[in-house]
Amino acid sequence: MPIPFERSVFINCPFDEDYAPILQAIAFCVILLGYHPRLAPENTDNAANRLDRIIELIEVSKYGIHDLSRCKSSSEGEYARMNMPFELGIDHGFRRAGHGPPADKVILILETTRYDYQKALSDIAGWDIQVHGGDFQKAVRRVRDWLVDKAGADPIGAARIQGKYIAFQEWHYERELSNGASDDDIKEYPTNLILAAMREWMDAGQPV
Repeated sequence: MPIPFERSVFINCPFDEDYAPILQAIAFCVILLGYHPRLAPENTDNAANRLDRIIELIEVSKYGIHDLSRCKSSSEGEYARMNMPFELGIDHGFRRAGHGPPADKVILILETTRYDYQKALSDIAGWDIQVHGGDFQKAVRRVRDWLVDKAGADPIGAARIQGKYIAFQEWHYERELSNGASDDDIKEYPTNLILAAMREWMDAGQPV
């Protein structure tokens, strides 16, 4: 069954190991509040062009979360990461030029430190940028408040969401160990498997 436009949340963020705790916490928050995180890796059709997959996910998602915290290079000789601002531009373009559902898009922009984005993307000065400081708990608060405010999500407290996230992690870890996985196996699970496990945990009737 297709995921409704009004329940789809496109998440534009880094997919490196260091960012994984923030990404997984954000995705859990989105799922717990009754929405569907949409990430580029969810489409495993390798024959499809990656950019086309991303555009398709952006187009079918009413909500977009764009984390710009990893756009700058971290060491000498390293190139800045431009994928995140590029995808933000695509989402904003759909909202400005779209007709019908795409014109109703709602966007949240996240950063590590306030005003960092202005050094590389000054065109969005004046937008309401939310800061998480590299802390997954703060990221959950920002996403929770945004979905309650902009999407009318149930006003479940951020502390409760974080507690449920810890309960999920314990459940998932114990389940995978019992299935024969090692600690290293679990740490290296791809994002799509973690999201599938989150949905399983919710579908099992976990109280919110």
